[in-house]
Amino acid sequence: MKETVNVNIGSEAFLLDTDAYRTLRNYFDDILSRLPQDDGETMADIEARMAELFRERISSPMRVVTLDVVRGAMNRMGTPDDFGERPDGAQQTDEEAQAEPRRLYRSRTDRSIAGICGGLAEFFGTDPTLLRLVTLLLILFGGLSIWVYILLWIVIPEAPARKFDLSKNNQKK
Repeated sequence: MKETVNVNIGSEAFLLDTDAYRTLRNYFDDILSRLPQDDGETMADIEARMAELFRERISSPMRVVTLDVVRGAMNRMGTPDDFGERPDGAQQTDEEAQAEPRRLYRSRTDRSIAGICGGLAEFFGTDPTLLRLVTLLLILFGGLSIWVYILLWIVIPEAPARKFDLSKNNQKK
C-alpha cells in the first residue's frame, strides 16, 4: 500500500504516489536551479507540458500517476541538463557528488562486431572509428591476434541497459 499526494501541475490536479511525487519534485527543482531567477514563464511551460504527458498516459482523473509514468514523461521531456547549465555555486545532487568509478564495458549502441572498440573508445574518450581502424591494422599485420579480440569479447561485460534510477534523490523534499 502506498500513500498518494494531490498535486497541481500546470493548473491541473493529479494524484501521485509518494515515490513519483519525490522524483518529479527533484526533477522540477533541478530544472528550476538551471533557469534564470526571473524566468517563471519557462517553468510554467515545462509544468504544462508535463501535465499534457500525464493526461496522455492517465485515462481517468482518479487514477494514480506512478513512478513509471513520471519516469516515462521525464524521458520524453529530457534531462535537466537540456534546460541549461547550473549557475556557479549551485549545489550538486548527491548522484553527481558521488560519481561512480569508470568501468570498461562493451558498447551496446556503438558496435560493429561485439562492441569492443566502441566500449574502449567510450572508456578512453576517443573516436571509435579510429580505434577500429587501428585494431584492424594490428590484426592484419600481426601486432594483435584475433584471439585477443575474441578473449576481450568474452572477458569484457556488455554495458548494462540504461535505467534511470532517480530513487537516490528521493530523500530530499
